[in-house]
Amino acid sequence: METRYDELTGRLRDAARPARPAPPEFATYLEKVRLHAYKVTDRDVQALKDAGFSEDQIFEHTVSTAVAAGLERLEAGLGAL
Repeated sequence: METRYDELTGRLRDAARPARPAPPEFATYLEKVRLHAYKVTDRDVQALKDAGFSEDQIFEHTVSTAVAAGLERLEAGLGAL
């Protein structure tokens, strides 16, 4: 079933590239973003910066993961309708 949001979610998916691979150092952080974003702290971000990642890299992977999680939840909700 196609919805009026299909084009918009497709554009969001294309822009955020939620399937992009992330460096292994991001695994724990991105899992926290995916499952418990409200628990992410400045310390989590600082640990990645201390590991040599830029704020831009951290931001891009954070957005990709958050978008992927949101789209998964949207699809699950629509599937339940």
